[in-house]
Amino acid sequence: MTSMSAVTHIPVLLKETLEALSVQPGGRYIDGTVGAGGHAAAILDCSSPGGQLLGIDADPEAIKVATERLQAYGGSVRLVNENFVNLQAICFRYDFYPVHGILFDLGLSSLQLSDQSRGFSFQHDAPLDMRFSPSQEVTAADIINTYSEAEIAHLIRTYGEEGRSRRIARHIVQQRPIETTLQLARTIQQATGGRRGRIHPATKTFQALRIAVNHELENLEAALKQAIDLLGFEGRLVVISYHSLEDRIVKRFMQQESRADEPRLRLINKKVITPSEAEIQLNPRSHSAKLRAAERIANQCEQHVVVKEFIVSREIDAGGWRRPGLLKKLRRAFVMP
Repeated sequence: MTSMSAVTHIPVLLKETLEALSVQPGGRYIDGTVGAGGHAAAILDCSSPGGQLLGIDADPEAIKVATERLQAYGGSVRLVNENFVNLQAICFRYDFYPVHGILFDLGLSSLQLSDQSRGFSFQHDAPLDMRFSPSQEVTAADIINTYSEAEIAHLIRTYGEEGRSRRIARHIVQQRPIETTLQLARTIQQATGGRRGRIHPATKTFQALRIAVNHELENLEAALKQAIDLLGFEGRLVVISYHSLEDRIVKRFMQQESRADEPRLRLINKKVITPSEAEIQLNPRSHSAKLRAAERIANQCEQHVVVKEFIVSREIDAGGWRRPGLLKKLRRAFVMP
């Protein structure tokens, strides 16, 4: 088994992420997929002095690696081994809200891909596990060996966008039990007639199984909804996705929230941000990355609440998460004659 701490981790779209988050000294940030801590370390550096970060990851091994990497930041960082589907509850538990920015770097980390014991990759023979956390009950082997042919075909087609899903599902059922990654990869190759082109024929099926095992799409939708309520006004939401299903969810969510009758988000980048050729050469894993960002705004109802509080108090602290720009607007509107 490869040591996760020994793997070199290169944060994807790092410069673009920091710019999209608009990291500022003294700010509070959430990294909902902290992984090896690459993005987290950069956020803490840019938010110094006084910056704070809450790092969340469902993978206990990732938390161990991030803890080691971020130990120099001391009390400025708190790491939590939980799934970001519980984002709001975690923030309430640690009184970590509102915040300046929230980052979700989705998909598999380089740490997980290098871990030969959990079956995320078919480059090594390993048990068909694919769980982000060992506390999860259902493994990829459970799905492959107990689901019906129709259920497997639907899963591969829906989460893997695989056009040969029925043929693959039929071969899987015929070859059961299948317990390891290489067994499954060979079965898929037999079903599809072997490898054609650059993409291995098992790639989409493995993606589908991983998404299904970890409820990735459902959890992403739930976390995005929670994130809005945790952001302070002018706080930033940044999401890096790696396949079309994730990106579609993020794009639709941000567009809906920015075009609603009572909008709560403003799009920062109307065109998706992708890695440069130089970054892709340095870090091939980044080639499919897409970054979308939005800024929290106050809709009319929320503006009314803020204005009411302002009129009552006539005093607003310019520190913390509120930016001076918003305060100036309020003062011009309600204090100046």
